[in-house]
Amino acid sequence: MSCHIDMEDKTEPEPVLLSKHAKNLLRFLNMLPARMASHDNTSTIVFFAVCGLDVLNSLNLVPPQLRQDIIDWIYGGLVVPRDNEKRCGGFMGCRAMVPLTEDADVLACMRKYQWGHLAMTYTSIAVLVTLGDDLARLDRKSIVDGVAAVQRPEGSFSACIDGSEDDMRFVYCAATICHMLDYWGDVDKEAMFQFIAKSLRYDYGFSQELEGEAHGGTTFCALAALQLSGQLHRLDAATVERIKRWLIFRQMDGFQGRPNKPVDTCYSFWIGASLCILDGFELTDYAKNREYILSTQDTLVGGFAKWPQATPDPFHTYLGLCGLAFTGEPGLSAVMPSLNMSMAAYVHLQHLHEVWRAKSKEGSEDNDLAISSAVQHQLKLTKDGEAIATTTATTSTSPLISAQ
Repeated sequence: MSCHIDMEDKTEPEPVLLSKHAKNLLRFLNMLPARMASHDNTSTIVFFAVCGLDVLNSLNLVPPQLRQDIIDWIYGGLVVPRDNEKRCGGFMGCRAMVPLTEDADVLACMRKYQWGHLAMTYTSIAVLVTLGDDLARLDRKSIVDGVAAVQRPEGSFSACIDGSEDDMRFVYCAATICHMLDYWGDVDKEAMFQFIAKSLRYDYGFSQELEGEAHGGTTFCALAALQLSGQLHRLDAATVERIKRWLIFRQMDGFQGRPNKPVDTCYSFWIGASLCILDGFELTDYAKNREYILSTQDTLVGGFAKWPQATPDPFHTYLGLCGLAFTGEPGLSAVMPSLNMSMAAYVHLQHLHEVWRAKSKEGSEDNDLAISSAVQHQLKLTKDGEAIATTTATTSTSPLISAQ
């Protein structure tokens, strides 16, 4: 008697529940659960929901009126300093400083606490770009003046003009803002580079602050800031290879943020995007990464969580989708790693840059982003790229400053 054992695993891979994830993110644009109510007046959840829908190729689910309401709400947090005020332009971190009152004394008091916050400015501009806005209501110089005003002598940046932390996270936000606005103004890119270089640790990851521990999230922030500021080439080849090694060693099945820590869905983006920037993502195990991300997928209501059996949230849902997009997951739009937005949104942003530069009658070679081959690969993954560029292009009416 013989028995044939089929050793080939014919199990179908678990599907990514695209429509459920889209409905999950759309829900957060209309109503927040009690556990997230404290984020109601910030742009972070809007960023994850809108950009997540974009990666899902599902922005069409956002009705035109809601889309316009989101754009208007984002602009409602814009701070443009008056002549006698500090350079604090940008988008506010909290709408609590915009009271619904006509009392002149209250408004004058609140005005003293209205200033731009780098993280909210980054996410706000990214949402506007993703929704196809032409940024016509932005004073680019005012915003970048606000960025320069919070740069510290050692090259780092604070989140805002008064009373905040300063570390690699805000270095990244500063770089994204200046790159998206195609203007660097008085920002000291050399000091920024020196801060980033001094944050490279003995094991070749980057720390959040000087002499801290190497971390996956801040390694992404450092590398992306270097690329967006046109300074990635200043890392020598040997250093780049050692950074790649540190990043590759963060993969267990999914990715961890530090050695001897558990894997987490969000690091599929932070580590994956870092490797994309360094043209090293192909060295990872796509199947294992996908398997872990899908182990955190909520098959009932959609969304991805930090760990299996945990509660899904917009942050891990969006970054999990981006991690899958890097592998070319069917149904997902390609992602521009260093700006953390879809390639469709990035194409629209490039169009705005062209319009601004044409109107200022001068180019800006210094500010051009040298796109890595990994980013070019992501562009190839974007379906109907020319059609996307055509449909997202709008006419800018705001050549407020010459591109620099």
